[in-house]
Amino acid sequence: MTDETFPAAARRVYAGANAATLRWMLERPPLAGRFINTKLHPVTLRDYDAFDGHRAPRYVYGWIQGRGLEALATHAAFFGKEDAALAAALDGGAMPLYEALDGLQARDGHGYFTYDAGDAALTPVFPDAAGAVRPQERPAGIFTYSDAFLAKGLLAAGARLGKSADRERHLPFFAEIVEAVEAGHFQIDERTTLSERELALQPDDFGPRMILLGAAGMLARIGLAHATAFADRFIEHVLRRHYDPASGLLRNVPGQDACNVGHGIEFVGFALDHLAKDSDPELSDALERILVSSFRAGFVGPGIALSVSAATGATENPLCPWWSLPETIRSAALCHARSGSRAALDIWKAAHEAFFGRYWRSSPPVAYQTMTAEGPIDYVPATPDLDPGYHTGLSLLAAIEVADALAAPETIQEAS
Repeated sequence: MTDETFPAAARRVYAGANAATLRWMLERPPLAGRFINTKLHPVTLRDYDAFDGHRAPRYVYGWIQGRGLEALATHAAFFGKEDAALAAALDGGAMPLYEALDGLQARDGHGYFTYDAGDAALTPVFPDAAGAVRPQERPAGIFTYSDAFLAKGLLAAGARLGKSADRERHLPFFAEIVEAVEAGHFQIDERTTLSERELALQPDDFGPRMILLGAAGMLARIGLAHATAFADRFIEHVLRRHYDPASGLLRNVPGQDACNVGHGIEFVGFALDHLAKDSDPELSDALERILVSSFRAGFVGPGIALSVSAATGATENPLCPWWSLPETIRSAALCHARSGSRAALDIWKAAHEAFFGRYWRSSPPVAYQTMTAEGPIDYVPATPDLDPGYHTGLSLLAAIEVADALAAPETIQEAS
């Protein structure tokens, strides 16, 4: 593919991959009659069963369900223009999940990392570091990533499936999470007890702001742009406290050396998705530098390493999860659309080739979760359930939209 033909060719690959993945997800029997079921071994593809501990069908992961709901609703809106039957099937699959998650949030005021579906009450639990499943504490004033993903899913699905009032009904919950991040009441580690003690001990990682920043573009697309003021504050905070000008990387924690370059790349994509085309050119340049620096430091093969050193650029954790490559596709596509940068286009192409050449499996249409130089391994980055709709599908969908914009002369002129 030439530089000129690549975006359109990639668009066809992405749309086909997303459609195949979503159909596969919809065909799988739901968990507890309502929840997405992506419970299979990332290497052997064996379905998990009752003997698989916290990977078993008994345990429903709030992370995956919230992210999956956002993916179903967002893709339904996209495929409504291209495949009406698939869009209708996505809406049909999303509705019981939306109702279930809406009910859990109303009951608890929160979302939780894990629910015990073996208990009719869907009791919140958590798998500890040793793999034992324990009851979770439920402090009202502590929020988590599970809250963030639940809120994003409810907002997206509320706009797609709900009555007109549902579009804004979930905003107060989302606003509580934003406030918790800025007030220091957001707990990063959910595989332990939720508590003030854990809050006091946790590092000042930019992850919470990065994940919530991902809601800004979605909020604007569903008609809630008035609720995105937090995004500019989050971008400013992350760049002021975590950006290392010498390396062009985002340090996980101010003053510390480790850089999760995948998270840095993800931050770039979410920021560009939010920012107006005529935003500060210096800000756009800084974001593109983070993308380029992060990719060059982390792309060690077969994918992007989990962690590198800001000081030396050396790889600190060589495991290469799947999700950072689709996130790179998103960020590089958005950078290229904005600046016309050859460097961003080259990164887009390299991430595309690595993901579809090394990670992607056509049957079923999912990716290996983690690879090393020796090949795929059974390493679970966050939850044991596969996450193809969100961390693959939504990233590729953003690149599809870039390809469509690049193909429209009036859009190209406007973007330039």
